[in-house]
Amino acid sequence: MGMKTLKNDEISKKTHFKGYLLPGNVLSASIIGIFAALICVLTMIISIPVPATQGFINIGDAGVMISGLLFGPIVGGLSGGIGSALADIFLGYTIYAPGTLIIKGLEGFVVGLIANPKRYYKKLNYRDILAVVVGGAIMAFGYFFYEIILFGIQAAIYEIILNGIIQFGLGGLLAIAFIVSARKSIVDNLPQVFDKIFINLNNTLEKHLPENLEVDENQENK
Repeated sequence: MGMKTLKNDEISKKTHFKGYLLPGNVLSASIIGIFAALICVLTMIISIPVPATQGFINIGDAGVMISGLLFGPIVGGLSGGIGSALADIFLGYTIYAPGTLIIKGLEGFVVGLIANPKRYYKKLNYRDILAVVVGGAIMAFGYFFYEIILFGIQAAIYEIILNGIIQFGLGGLLAIAFIVSARKSIVDNLPQVFDKIFINLNNTLEKHLPENLEVDENQENK
């Protein structure tokens, strides 16, 4: 049987999503917790109230995007949603917490999925820019629809302008600046950390194959 017809579905489904390990180890769970706390602090440290929608403008999106650009969709999604929702609760904006959990979680997940730092971490590339733009759009339009439900179209339109220009603009610029200056060195210098976040599917499959079979590199990320 050739490698092209060989599929290790058990490994693929149980341990990772598109090459990113599920949070089944202590280090991975710790990183999610650390970045959730960082995002929570970033969200709380600068919060500008918006009376029309009972919400606030913040720079927490920088942390959400950085977590996705650095660690990929799993860490980005979980830390982004949890950290941002906790900030809403701590600041007294509990009405936003359920929506924030979903919106910011989806933002971090999609940023990590598009950027795919497991393969494209060495330098800033078009995937990072696209990831930030799409992630920012998810945030702005996610709150737009959430606020329509809560407060009506007029208030939602008012805040989408603030979210789209100020919050997305600041968050995106800070995230890109961090990636340009630090991502490659962080990943290169901490292999023991990223071995618990990224998975080399080829290496995993090799452990389960006879010695005379070669791993087809095209199987990665399928």
